[in-house]
Amino acid sequence: MPCEMCGATVAGSLKTVLIEGAELKVCPNCAKYGKEIQGKTQPRLHPMSGEMTERGGLHTSSVPPQRQTRDLFDRMGGEIVDDYAERVRSARMKRGLSQKELAMELKIKELLVKKIEKGELIPEDETRKKLEEALGISLLDSEGEDAQNYSQNRMTTTMGDLIRIRKVKKS
Repeated sequence: MPCEMCGATVAGSLKTVLIEGAELKVCPNCAKYGKEIQGKTQPRLHPMSGEMTERGGLHTSSVPPQRQTRDLFDRMGGEIVDDYAERVRSARMKRGLSQKELAMELKIKELLVKKIEKGELIPEDETRKKLEEALGISLLDSEGEDAQNYSQNRMTTTMGDLIRIRKVKKS
């Protein structure tokens, strides 16, 4: 069985040792780095909740809050424009607002406005909508326009066009 600390394979039995608040099954060489626990494990307080736990892990009866996975681009209708920072800054200046005033109006932090205007931070969907509404701008590319412009500007026939033409003739 391998030692949980050094990884060495141990032929005999491993010792259960408390090292830095974690219970580990370690070889006799690594056992000197912690305090050996005899017999049953003792319940301890969970560091975050203060509740009693058996092995120092999470309390089994209370489920920790689920973190919402956040993929910004899946929730948006289109892609955010490349010059979003410039659009936000110029629209704010046209309205004669400071970054602090805009942040107060939108009920967001001033630092968030500063980072968006520098281009260091892409605004989340909710913040983007607030900015668009307050400043009267659009920060998203409309996908439909791009596809329409592409199809109007296209001069050559593609393989996809040929396949469609042949399918139409067979019918």
